[in-house]
Amino acid sequence: MAGHVCPFWAGYLLLSPLRRMLENPYTMLGPFVEEGMTVLEPGCGMGYFTLPLARMVGPGGRVVVVEIEPKMLSAVERRARKAGLLDRIVLCLASGEGPGVEGFLESVDFAPVLYMAHEVPDQAGFFLELWKAIKSGGRMLVLEPKFHVTPNDFERAVAAAESAGFRIEKRFDGRFTRNVLMGKP
Repeated sequence: MAGHVCPFWAGYLLLSPLRRMLENPYTMLGPFVEEGMTVLEPGCGMGYFTLPLARMVGPGGRVVVVEIEPKMLSAVERRARKAGLLDRIVLCLASGEGPGVEGFLESVDFAPVLYMAHEVPDQAGFFLELWKAIKSGGRMLVLEPKFHVTPNDFERAVAAAESAGFRIEKRFDGRFTRNVLMGKP
């Protein structure tokens, strides 16, 4: 499964207002995000979760978004500027070598890994990079779609995160997702 990247055109579908009826970003991520936090969102797409996260962290926080597709990152920038939230968002273009978050070592409070771990060819390396970025006591939420990611593939991602040093805090399934909340001791 790893290695597939969501195509640019699909980003428009993922921004559908109807999606909020099934996946409200505030309901899904609100329990884990506080004002003033630094949040790292890898694989942000066109920013379905990014703008709500920027509102949740408030003017004193920031959301570091990482995307491998330049057109998607440009869409996030455009949408954030229009919403008046660009000053809270740090845009990072990933490469095939990794997420490109070296400048954020030990500075991230929370990292939502949403619908994208299965797209990463080197999950062990990916989660190790997140481990380096997340501060001690920080958390990571891994969420994958049930209809697209098998239970075995999900468990492989969880095992890769554990190998990087993350510890499982809580497992819970959503209506359409498999979820695990993990922490960095």
